[in-house]
Amino acid sequence: MDSFFMTNQGKVRHHNEDAGGIFKNDEGQILAVVADGMGGHLAGDVASELATSHIHSLWQQMEPLETPEQSQNWLKDAFQSVNREIKEYAEANDGCQGMGTTLVAAVCTDQFLTVGHIGDSRCYFANAYGFKQLTEDHSLVNELVRTGQITEEEAESHPRKNVLLKAMGTELSIDADVKTVGFEPDNRVLLCSDGLTNKVNDEELKELESYAGDWESFCERMVALANERGGEDNITLAVVHYPTPQPEKEGVD
Repeated sequence: MDSFFMTNQGKVRHHNEDAGGIFKNDEGQILAVVADGMGGHLAGDVASELATSHIHSLWQQMEPLETPEQSQNWLKDAFQSVNREIKEYAEANDGCQGMGTTLVAAVCTDQFLTVGHIGDSRCYFANAYGFKQLTEDHSLVNELVRTGQITEEEAESHPRKNVLLKAMGTELSIDADVKTVGFEPDNRVLLCSDGLTNKVNDEELKELESYAGDWESFCERMVALANERGGEDNITLAVVHYPTPQPEKEGVD
């Protein structure tokens, strides 16, 4: 599978509180991760780095995942473990109390894609049927939209847009949203922090569906768009593409 990860500080923040990565096992299965930290001075990047490093460590210890059920159970357990790690670290270290992070993670195999998330970092998916957002933000504004109290247009400029209803490390126990879809040749996955989605709209992100260039250039272009429009937040994205198998060339006698 083809993949690329990129994180950018943006144009305003003094440090980067986002983290993440793309991690492969021996079977070629991929775990893609994006985390957007929050908290006091430097505590946000501690939380996001802890989330990334801990789930990566769990992934390294795993046998290859054979079924969607195994994948979903593993992600649910991994999120609980990450949550405990962050909570315990915050309680043991001065200056880290109250820190937390969003977390979106995707397990990509040659048969299925399993996505788990807490917070407002997102997963988008493109296949033969089109482009769609697989995750639903755990945010106050999204809940107001969902219950019909404000419109999607009003949500864009709502003063409490950044208020989260769920985050990793802020409660003793968390309940991650986890789902599985089929993953087939030429399917694409995009994970990203809200530093991207607050500046680049879904119609522009839809380029994922038909993009035919290299994924580093795609990520660079998306980051550049977010920065051109202010870049007030850190910007992070991870792309995974299940390439279409190329027909074997016939040998020449």
